Amino acid sequence: MFDLSWIDLTILVLASFRLTHLIVFDEITAFLRNPFFTVTYVTDATGQLLRQIDFKGGKIRSWIGRLLSCYWCVGIWVALVVVGLYLYVPAAYPLLLLLAIAGAAAVIETKMYMS
Repeated sequence: MFDLSWIDLTILVLASFRLTHLIVFDEITAFLRNPFFTVTYVTDATGQLLRQIDFKGGKIRSWIGRLLSCYWCVGIWVALVVVGLYLYVPAAYPLLLLLAIAGAAAVIETKMYMS
């Protein structure tokens, strides 16, 4: 197989996390999601804000929308791409490192807001 150090595994995990979040949630990539679904936020009876997704189009378009709105689903495909880049495109390592650093920063920032 291949020898994967703990630091490389950490970089791959954080890069996958950040890229998945970028595709599924971030405003900068809304142009990828907009043809397939719209997101609105509604407040429930307890005052909690809920994310409501309305899928567009027929079966295929709706299926793509369901895929793009699901971080579990996108995460699998992103992990496949990230591992493929790591194994077969060594020149992509700086990009993976950049995504990993951004992912770690996102985790730290989220923890700060939750404290």
